[in-house]
Amino acid sequence: MSLPLVAALVLPAAFAGGGTRRWFGGRAESQRAEAQAAKDAAASAFYELDTAQRDLRISIETISAVDDSPAARRAVSDFEALGRRIDDVSDRYIQAIDAYDLDRDDLEAAAASRARGEITRAKDELVGVKRELDRFGESLGPLLGKAETQLARLAPAVERARQALLAASNALDAVRKTQLRADDLAARLAALSPELTKLNQGAGQHGAQATLERAGRVQREAEAIRVEAERLPEKAAEIDHRLVSLRTRAQALTTRAGQVDPVLSELRRRFSAACWQDLQQVPEQAVANVRQAELKLTEAQAARDAQKWAEATSLLATVRALLNSTDEAVSAAGDRLGRLNGVQKDPQQEVERTRFAIRDAQRLAMSGRTSPDPRHARPLDDAVARLDRAVGSLQGRHPDYWHFLTETEAVRESVAQVVARIREDRGTGGH
Repeated sequence: MSLPLVAALVLPAAFAGGGTRRWFGGRAESQRAEAQAAKDAAASAFYELDTAQRDLRISIETISAVDDSPAARRAVSDFEALGRRIDDVSDRYIQAIDAYDLDRDDLEAAAASRARGEITRAKDELVGVKRELDRFGESLGPLLGKAETQLARLAPAVERARQALLAASNALDAVRKTQLRADDLAARLAALSPELTKLNQGAGQHGAQATLERAGRVQREAEAIRVEAERLPEKAAEIDHRLVSLRTRAQALTTRAGQVDPVLSELRRRFSAACWQDLQQVPEQAVANVRQAELKLTEAQAARDAQKWAEATSLLATVRALLNSTDEAVSAAGDRLGRLNGVQKDPQQEVERTRFAIRDAQRLAMSGRTSPDPRHARPLDDAVARLDRAVGSLQGRHPDYWHFLTETEAVRESVAQVVARIREDRGTGGH
């Protein structure tokens, strides 16, 4: 079948013209699609890089918050340098994206091809710097592990300090309800307020180690305040009891001090001056000490009434020391008379007691030996001679019995030292 001439002329032209447009349109669409795929890939790479950088920034902030070592400072510096590179690569990516409108209907194939190439290069740069960022992140492992360990300790330590402060505050409130002021404890607690402020500011501002140490100090001091506050009612009662007890003791000592003069009178009458002259000042000193103790008791009562607990406790300790020394001095006079009566009646008992100590030491010195060690024998021989001299001093009309007693005591003490030395030498293998 033959076609009309017009049709024969139009068809080739239509085929050639239409076909050419579809071919160019298909190529442009293909390039546009490839460019769009490159754009999507670059966007994905950009998102992954941005996410990785954000995550790594958290790690760097964790490290810098708790670690001020050279390695940590270097890590921060390296991250900042990487950040600048990331900014440069990101800028080129954004420029490549902004340079082409891939949605234009009249986008030529050549333009789409150029867009694909530039966007792909930007994407490759993004991927490359992401790999560097990943390697850098892996290198932070030891620093990050150490920092996280410190942070894990930090929060509980700060919380313990806060709880200790709260407990101390509650204890003080409870004490005040019993009409005890506890002003000194309140002042100590108030002094911890700046420390609490620093704890609340955190390790980022003050450093992890300093914050840990501060938390420990605050906790210990707050716990000490709490313990003292809880014990304050008991302490007040104890001070009240001691005030009554020491007043009673002072009154008793006043009575006992008045009994020293008759004892001294008997000592003067029956024994030589050497036996009692060191006790001459006891009555007068006892009265003075008791008077001073009563004055300090009055001051202690005033301190207690003012709730100055430390001052009251210190004054009561002074009173106790005064009464102790007075008690010893007053007792010494009666003890002296009793011991002198005993040795005057039977000095041989003291002599035998001392000789027994010497003989016992001599047996120990000879144990397992054919002859004693000179280091042990010499002081024992000296002890024998000294005892003999003490016994000899009892001869005469007015023997110094007190000198005799102090000498025999000194001999026994020197013998005890020799025994200890022998045992020490044998215990360490000495000869």
